[in-house]
Amino acid sequence: MSFRSLIVSVLLVPFCISASLAKGKSDRKMAERLKLDIYYLASDSLEGRRTGSNGERLAGEYIEKRYRDLNVDPYKSVYQHPFTFIYGMEIAEGTQIKISDHVLNIKDEAFPLPFSATKHISADILPDVMEQGSIWMINLYADQDEANNAHFEAEKSMFERSKEALKNGATGVIFYDGFGSKWPPAFNGLSENEFIDIPVVFLSHDAYKKYIPDDADTTKPKSSVSVDLNVVIKKTRRGGTNIVAFIDNKAPYTVILGAHYDHLGRGEDGNSMAANSLGQIHNGADDNASGTAALLELAAYVKKNHKKLHNYNYMFINFSGEELGLLGSKNFVKNENIDSQHTSYMLNMDMVGRLNDSTHSLTIGGVGTSPAWAQFTSNPPKEFKFVLDSSGIGPSDHTSFYHEGIPVLFLFTGTHKDYHKPSDKADKINYAGEVEVIKYTEQIIKEMDNSPKPAFTPTKQSALGRVNFKVTLGIMPDYSFQDGGVRVDGVSENRPAKNAGIKEGDIIIQLGDVKVQGMQSYMEGLSKFRAGDKTNVTIMRNGTKMVLPLEFLK
Repeated sequence: MSFRSLIVSVLLVPFCISASLAKGKSDRKMAERLKLDIYYLASDSLEGRRTGSNGERLAGEYIEKRYRDLNVDPYKSVYQHPFTFIYGMEIAEGTQIKISDHVLNIKDEAFPLPFSATKHISADILPDVMEQGSIWMINLYADQDEANNAHFEAEKSMFERSKEALKNGATGVIFYDGFGSKWPPAFNGLSENEFIDIPVVFLSHDAYKKYIPDDADTTKPKSSVSVDLNVVIKKTRRGGTNIVAFIDNKAPYTVILGAHYDHLGRGEDGNSMAANSLGQIHNGADDNASGTAALLELAAYVKKNHKKLHNYNYMFINFSGEELGLLGSKNFVKNENIDSQHTSYMLNMDMVGRLNDSTHSLTIGGVGTSPAWAQFTSNPPKEFKFVLDSSGIGPSDHTSFYHEGIPVLFLFTGTHKDYHKPSDKADKINYAGEVEVIKYTEQIIKEMDNSPKPAFTPTKQSALGRVNFKVTLGIMPDYSFQDGGVRVDGVSENRPAKNAGIKEGDIIIQLGDVKVQGMQSYMEGLSKFRAGDKTNVTIMRNGTKMVLPLEFLK
């Protein structure tokens, strides 16, 4: 569908605004604009706005056009600020695995591991004989049961055993499938394992049977095998584009207002929360077409009131690469030398489209990064119930600015069942609620323009921050829940929580020996466990305490 016909189709979609929130004509008009923006950005034609994709390009062009229509100038004469980043590894040209003069097909018969050294080595070896100064050939699996275990972590096993082999004098390692696994490993270009200083390859079961001699007769000496390994592993690069607009008031300090516009595409990067969703479009209406549309409204507000809002310059940044680890904001901060000497504060809007009509819960992060924020959080407007998080570190782009000593605020209406799933669609946005979030944000901008540059105060790690664990429960926490424990907002299939019998609405109050008071203690509890560990989880369900046996997946 063309851009023009898509806009026409959006206008034809029935549109209803809650009377309790949409109080006037200007609110209704804002809600209509939000709907136009979000329906386009979250449309199937943009295929989930994956960083570096054509959908991201189309979204960026749309955002740029909106800034042009608002007469908001580009930053440094251009709206588009591209960046590149290392995304993973690939098997590069020149890689060759040869056994007894047979050149093996890379992928179907054999392939190097992503942590392998880029090296060339050849030798005559005896399979399963691990001599110092030689290439080792090792059966990946201990037995048929292990070979057919869908939860066996093949790459992890090969990585750990390769490190041990290197320590014991191996010059290379060939892992092979001696049992015909139902779940053979494949090359993982997104592996997070560090490189090992020897070549490491994997040999399929068919190739092993075809090229390695069967020395079943133990009365005869083992047959040696001629092996030649030439491994070339290359880091792959991807690109994304930040869209940046700027209102230059010739002021000494700049206010940065931001929102990311990338999302998960078709789940190619493995960060979908939905089972079996690879290939499905993840529309990302709330995450983060909602914040993108809100940022455009803030740009319109500042431009319209530029005679009153003139004590600071205003920069509007639509980030890409957020879903891959805040890559766009990190790159922008570094390349543009963004620092606390020239920046007043940074306000970030990420997932502001699902204000709950019952709880009216609005999470505000970063409130501890400056004393200036107290005036906006001490007396909530009647439209909201505030959930305050003091930390400047959280799961979105404001974190990149906090690390530069810049006061930050992070607005967020909470997670939901559709988070990181194909079901995060535009028809589920609370447009009237988002209008209220934007109006509240406008008041912050207005008051801060008449205030001196806010002081910065460092904070502790946030409960909302990205923390890596060796295990997960497989739940979606309700970050807005503040009554003790962690309320479960969603449960993933075939994960420990589901297997233990945990249900949506349960409140986790203890994990093993750790009492769970909130997200921070919940994460501390998780950090004490490893794959395969067994423990108990204590929950409250409809006022009744229950203790459930729990096992973390291997």
